Amino acid sequence: MQITGEVLMWTVFAGLSLAGILIVLIGLKDLSKKVSYLRIFVQIVFEFAIFYIITYEKRLGLILFVVLLITLVVGRFFCGWICPFGFYMDLVTLLRKFFKTRYWNLPERLNRNLHRLRYAILAVILILPFVSGPLYPQSWILALFLRGPFNPLRILLGPLVPLIVPWSGPITLNGLNINYPYVDQIVYYSSGDSVLINIFVFVALTVASSFFMRRFWCRFCPTGSSLTIVNRFKGFKWVPVLHIDKNEEKCTKCGICKRVCPLQVTEVYEQKGGKITTSMCMLCFRCVEMCPYEDCLKVKFAGKTAFKSRNWLEPSESE
Repeated sequence: MQITGEVLMWTVFAGLSLAGILIVLIGLKDLSKKVSYLRIFVQIVFEFAIFYIITYEKRLGLILFVVLLITLVVGRFFCGWICPFGFYMDLVTLLRKFFKTRYWNLPERLNRNLHRLRYAILAVILILPFVSGPLYPQSWILALFLRGPFNPLRILLGPLVPLIVPWSGPITLNGLNINYPYVDQIVYYSSGDSVLINIFVFVALTVASSFFMRRFWCRFCPTGSSLTIVNRFKGFKWVPVLHIDKNEEKCTKCGICKRVCPLQVTEVYEQKGGKITTSMCMLCFRCVEMCPYEDCLKVKFAGKTAFKSRNWLEPSESE
C-alpha cells in the first residue's frame, strides 16, 4: 500500500502529539497542574489541526458538524479542550496570572442568566434567515441551507477560527494572514470605514473581559449551546457518556471546586452526589484536578473512571 504525503504527515503529527501528552503526564510532578498543562498542550495541537483542516476548501462546515456530534456524546468537552477561542481566553488568563491580577466573579444569578442567554442567541441566529426571507426573496430558500444575508453557519463557526488562516485575513504580516474569532463575521456585516473600528472594539472588549473574568465569552457562546438536554428524555439517560461524578461521603464542602471553576459552575459543590449533568460545565476538569480528597470527584467515560481526584497535598510514595 502506498503511503501518501498527507497520511505520513498526519501520522507524524499524531505521534508527536501523543509523545507530548505522555511527557506532560509522566514528567510533571505537580498533581494540581497536570490536567491544566495537558489541556493547554491539547489546545495547541488542535490549533494546528484546525488550521490544516481548513486549508482544504475551508472545511469549517465539517468541523461544525463534528463539534455538534461531539457535544451530543461528550457534552461541552470541545469547549474546554479544543475550541480555539477558548484557548485564546486561557492564554489571556495566563497573562493575568503573570501580572498577579485578581479575577472577577460575576453574581451567581447573572452568571446563570448569561448561560441561559446562549440558547436565546442560538434561536435568534437560526430564525433570522427565515425572517429575512420577505426582505431578500432570493435567500429564503437558501436559508434552509444556512445561507443568505443572515448566515447562521458563519456565526456559529466564529469561535473556531485560528489566529492564522489560509485565506485573506484583516491583517497580513510577512505573508501570514492574521485573523481572530468573529472578525470574518464583522467584516461580512460591516461596511465602509466602520469595519476596522468594529474589529478593534470587538477584539479590545473580548480581550479585556477575558483578562478580568475567566472564560467570559463561554458563558453565553451560542456555538457552545449544549445538546446534553437530550439526556432528560427517556432512553437518553446515558447521554453524555463523559461526565463528572461525585462521591457525597468523601466531600467535606470545602468549596475548592466552586472557586476554581472558570465558568463559576456551582452544581459540583451543591449536588449531594452522583452524575453532574449541568450543561454549564465545559469539562475542563479543573475541579477534579484541584479537589484534595481522594476519589471524591471522578471523570467517567462510558461508565469507566478515566481520572479522579487525589490528595495532591500529600503525594503518594511512588511520586
